[in-house]
Amino acid sequence: MVVLNIKRGNESQFLLETTVQAPVEEVLNRTVMIHNGRLKVYRICTEMELLAEHGPSLPPEMQGLTEDQIKDLQLEDNWAKICIASGGVKENKDVCGRRNGCQPLEKMQEVLLKTVAEAKAIVSKVLEASMTQLWFAGKEMQCGKKLLDYLGKNEKSKVIMKIQKRGQGPPGREPMLTEEQQKALMAAEFKRREELKRLDNDDDDSYLNSAWADNHQLHRRFQGLDNISWKPH
Repeated sequence: MVVLNIKRGNESQFLLETTVQAPVEEVLNRTVMIHNGRLKVYRICTEMELLAEHGPSLPPEMQGLTEDQIKDLQLEDNWAKICIASGGVKENKDVCGRRNGCQPLEKMQEVLLKTVAEAKAIVSKVLEASMTQLWFAGKEMQCGKKLLDYLGKNEKSKVIMKIQKRGQGPPGREPMLTEEQQKALMAAEFKRREELKRLDNDDDDSYLNSAWADNHQLHRRFQGLDNISWKPH
């Protein structure tokens, strides 16, 4: 099996396992399906966040209506008595009028938000297979061909592919350094400049009185004069 690291821009989206015998069109369709499936997860996570804040959704015919309008139309939320959060609820009205305002208590909120945090992924816009291209090594992968036409016959490989909307041209090249490497390089350069600045501002020349800074020390040592003191004891 060959592992494809699917990217959009410089951001890694997911890993896809396939074989080099797979047609490009099949890989493209699978990639779009997985990408759009992740978007559905994102939307579900957004609704769960609202659930933790304002409780379950109202029926479609009651959403956006005021309490007086609901009474005049004799509408009733039949699910309100059934969909009660474990541990109890407290009132927190939804200003948009989409939810019934029965907010779960803090413990249940933590459970919901923790689940959202584990499931939520960074995603962008929905893609259509007919309007999407796969790119590898700066080349567009044409539908009708197989992966081996671009990757060779080695099944034990891991490659980076990028998805791009048709008509947007080739995606940007991979950066030479990762974000962590760039930060480390900038920190090292900043440290070097600060050291040079410190040395430039350091006017202390007391080191000239040290023995190792005496240009004539070696000459006196050969003549046996290095231990002579000119001061009376």
